[in-house]
Amino acid sequence: MGLDLHKVAAQIEGLAAGLQAQGAGHRERLERAVTTLASADAGAINQRRSQGRVTWLVPGLPPDIAAHISPTPPPADYRALAVDGSHIDVDRHLPVRCALVNISKVALQYGASPHARLESQPKLYASPEELALVDPEGARELPLEGPLLGIKRSVDEVAALADLAEEATDDTPTVALVDGSLILWGLTGQAYPEYVRRALIEDGLLPAMERLRSIAQKRPLALAAYVSLPRSTEVVNALRVSVCPYEPVDCDRNCATVRPGERPCDVVGGLLDRELFALLLAPGERSAAFASTSSVVRDYYGGHAVAFYYVNVGTEMARVEVPAWVADDEALLALTHSLLLDQCRKGLGYPVAIMEAHEQAVIGGHEREMFRQMVEDALERQHLPVYTSEKARSKRLRWV
Repeated sequence: MGLDLHKVAAQIEGLAAGLQAQGAGHRERLERAVTTLASADAGAINQRRSQGRVTWLVPGLPPDIAAHISPTPPPADYRALAVDGSHIDVDRHLPVRCALVNISKVALQYGASPHARLESQPKLYASPEELALVDPEGARELPLEGPLLGIKRSVDEVAALADLAEEATDDTPTVALVDGSLILWGLTGQAYPEYVRRALIEDGLLPAMERLRSIAQKRPLALAAYVSLPRSTEVVNALRVSVCPYEPVDCDRNCATVRPGERPCDVVGGLLDRELFALLLAPGERSAAFASTSSVVRDYYGGHAVAFYYVNVGTEMARVEVPAWVADDEALLALTHSLLLDQCRKGLGYPVAIMEAHEQAVIGGHEREMFRQMVEDALERQHLPVYTSEKARSKRLRWV
């Protein structure tokens, strides 16, 4: 046995005991945060954020940040579209450099003429052009593998969703869903050069989102991303700004040497947004919409800037992200709220269209092994060398 579970068990018990000891302080901070939210001046917080220097990500706040909004009844006839993806990354133990991306498409029609469409489309990336992002203004390039391949897959998912939405030409109210965030968080910071961001966002993601907006201008369609069990703290961070005693707010200057837990704003810190809204929203209700201030959204998304709200689906507090053209349209925003709730009811707590999309997209362990074998068999048929690393060989032939 490689893992000594008896030793792990003792450490887990220590973890649980530590969480229990922190419980009272956590409840006090949560109660303080609820009180602060109820009395907060959204305009003043927005001004302090824009004029100060804040370490954390703080959203743009709506006028009523403590709003709790009830859903409208879902229409009798509606359509739920969803996509998801899975991939097999470039494997240095394979004799050829390649990757496989599998994107699913699901369309569920409800009402007088129910219908379901479930399919997936695999794409092999094998040529040098497909397996790299190249700087069009120079000789630089980055291999399309690892986290970068995951980001590219997310872009491909939104493009597939636009394809799916364009195939429906009637006026049936439609929600178009992606699993996870609309924000390409992996492109924040300095991890990738500018040409990579342009290729993935300006040349990939935004054209797909623009296609969806064009459809929404002709018939009722709303794009939304569903984040289950979110760990975001942006709204809580806004409360930190609210209680900060310094003017202007400057986290680095005033608190850089202060230990976490002892900073003035820590009286409402150490909390998740979902914990806060769990005390504010009744089942079915959603919060107001908050504007993301992520640097990648601010610098690249333009008219597709992302807003988000929290919704109590009954079994969890989910985060829903929508582009600005949905957030600014009360009818489309209400449509996402209503149809997502109905999807969660049908899916016993999780949107059924996303659930089905995941089932169509997932690549299981057996399929991954079959893919490896298919690559090797194809090379052998073409009388090309088939080899692997000794490390990979040892795992397959382990005999001790």
